[in-house]
Amino acid sequence: MNIIAKWYYRLGAPNWFYPLTGKMLPWIAVIFLALLIPGLYMGLFTAPADYQQGDSFRIMYVHVPAAWMSMFIYFAMAVAAVVALVWRVRMAEIMIISSAPIGASFALIALITGSLWGKPMWGAWWVWDARLTSELILLFIYLGIFALYNAIENKQTAGRAMSILTLVGVVNLPIIHYSVVWWNTLHQAATVSKFDTPSIHIDMLIPLLLMAAAFQFLYLWILLLKMRANLLEQDLHCGWVKKIIWDRRKAHNGGN
Repeated sequence: MNIIAKWYYRLGAPNWFYPLTGKMLPWIAVIFLALLIPGLYMGLFTAPADYQQGDSFRIMYVHVPAAWMSMFIYFAMAVAAVVALVWRVRMAEIMIISSAPIGASFALIALITGSLWGKPMWGAWWVWDARLTSELILLFIYLGIFALYNAIENKQTAGRAMSILTLVGVVNLPIIHYSVVWWNTLHQAATVSKFDTPSIHIDMLIPLLLMAAAFQFLYLWILLLKMRANLLEQDLHCGWVKKIIWDRRKAHNGGN
């Protein structure tokens, strides 16, 4: 427990968080590529064609992980919002504002790829399906969080308002997840989560899980980059930032 608390407080300190994440970024990028390349290859070339949809189903390997990530990122933001409101941890607020545009991007990718996938299946680019509509609402919530934070000049007030709005928007997550159960929708029911009676072939499932894991590390990589940039912007005149700038200039000049 003491080790966990020690890491918790260290990650909340910008002067410790920044150099640590700088060392992590290359490794995260390597893991992302190590998952993405075989996932794409297996999904595009080795996975068998669907008996109904043919090869058009292969867009699933982008659409499904993107949809999962749009919900996962929001859940992570909601956890950070609780930390920010209860314990007043500034790094949690930075995590939220850094995650919002990433989550919005994944939601947009899910909507676009879903539209491309739905056209040959449903005969229309867009239908007001329960899952499509709730995913669109999630995109608007992401954009609303980002807009709210940037509309308030006092960043302490902005962080608190953003955290509250994030928690309010959590109600949309179970609506997205259970929409295929609660309403008669065009979307198929759960397949991957039915491990007791799987309804997706293992050769299709493996690349899907690889792509999902790759998207997780892509999110982590972009998140750390954005958090580091936001930290530098907010703490530009703080001592720890000046020290980093001085050390880099010194290294560039050969230690002179």
